[in-house]
Amino acid sequence: MSTERVVLVTGGNRGIGRAIAERFVAEGHRVAVTARSGEGPEGTLTVRADVTDSAALDAAFAEVEQALGPVTIVVANAGITKDTLMLRMSDDDFDAVVDTNLGGAFRVVKRALKGMIRARFGRVILISSVVGLYGSAGQVNYSSSKSALVGFARSLTRELGARGITSNVVAPGFIETDMTAQLPEETQAEYRKSIPAGRYGSASEVAGVVTWLASDDAAYISGAVIPVDGGIGMGH
Repeated sequence: MSTERVVLVTGGNRGIGRAIAERFVAEGHRVAVTARSGEGPEGTLTVRADVTDSAALDAAFAEVEQALGPVTIVVANAGITKDTLMLRMSDDDFDAVVDTNLGGAFRVVKRALKGMIRARFGRVILISSVVGLYGSAGQVNYSSSKSALVGFARSLTRELGARGITSNVVAPGFIETDMTAQLPEETQAEYRKSIPAGRYGSASEVAGVVTWLASDDAAYISGAVIPVDGGIGMGH
């Protein structure tokens, strides 16, 4: 059993982020989620923040620290997509996705590090995607932002590995969420054909890997990319 910690999950009001927050609550941790709208799951503290806004994140962290204590586990999950083919992609389509998915992780993690260094314990878990390394037509912005998290985690590992802080990447494949449910049935069937496991994953399967990475059992794992993708990426 791991020690009870204070956890912050960005974008914890729906989908994978929500499942991650639920699992941390079930394991007895004190859990806060950031959300632009909506509420996190039962047992969590929801704070309003947009990860592209440093001042809002500072205020959110102050609120969490006052209510729960210093954050030592951060899950950078908040992300957006603006999919379109490269030739049609505007500068704004590119910048907005990179600023949220990569810039957001930078801002959140940077704000959390002081508390981790003081505690000589920290878990930085970045939620990437199989397309970060596998690629996906129409997702140059998203794929770039998600693959960048690998360099982020590995550089942070070199900077802070000796201080009891690990930094890892979880790369989900096709997961059953509200977003995938909106795809046409033919498209969903086609995607399923390409997955060796023959099915989509569940958000709780991603959450199980994330909480394990945050546990004492994973203290010697850092700079790793862990796929949760039914075999579609094959280690890409």
